Amino acid sequence: MDQDSNEVPVLYEERDGIAWITLNRPEKLNALNAEVFRHLADAVERFDRGPSGVAILSGAGRAFAAGADIQDYVGITAAEYRSFMDVGRAPTDAIGSASKPVIAAVWGFALGGGFELVLACDLVVVADNARLGLPEPRLGLAPGGGGTQRLPRIVGEARAFELLLAGRVLTGQEAYEWGIANRVVPKEELHAAAEALARAMLALAPEALATIKRIVRAGRALPLADALTLEQDETAPLIATPDAVEGIAAFIDKREPRFPGRERTAAGAEQ
Repeated sequence: MDQDSNEVPVLYEERDGIAWITLNRPEKLNALNAEVFRHLADAVERFDRGPSGVAILSGAGRAFAAGADIQDYVGITAAEYRSFMDVGRAPTDAIGSASKPVIAAVWGFALGGGFELVLACDLVVVADNARLGLPEPRLGLAPGGGGTQRLPRIVGEARAFELLLAGRVLTGQEAYEWGIANRVVPKEELHAAAEALARAMLALAPEALATIKRIVRAGRALPLADALTLEQDETAPLIATPDAVEGIAAFIDKREPRFPGRERTAAGAEQ
């Protein structure tokens, strides 16, 4: 690790093409505060600038993140709370705008803002002991970190309202069945499963992955006809890239491709 793990609220490590980003307040079940959010946004931006091709976001200790540090809410004004939400939005915006995939690896609690971080990621692997929900109404509040907007887009409005309005908390298996998670595994296999998914992506052309992530996210806000045009406009230039030239040649030659873009990433990771 790059930092003293006892002092830094978010740990960052690059290893063999993967950036491991770890929420690091285990004694507080990785409760989220402004300091955590700032460090997390910095970590995601560091990943996007750096050589690793995929990031895995997880939590130290027994949980992913049990939500906001509620003690910080005592006595604050609406304006201060809004400023806090702006700080909290920075890491989810950074995950969305990153040109490379971010995987959430979730065990234990992912509640409130913790669940909203999960919803912002591109892929999700959950342990069978995971518990995911949005309990803000129990505090007289509503989710303000994307929960009311990202969740319905993933699971549909009816299921989203069951979590938002009825306080349901999902198990890891239910998160998988509802389409929130890509995999559900025993907790002792969580990090290996997330890494296997990351390594599958590291075998693919990085510029193509960046294009796919960008147009999927941008297309959500567009009418279908406009989104289809965006898809064509953004994917057509890929045919002339070195990665596509190599990928097509490798297919014809019946060999594994050696994507120039991925080779540059691997070389950077070794430095």
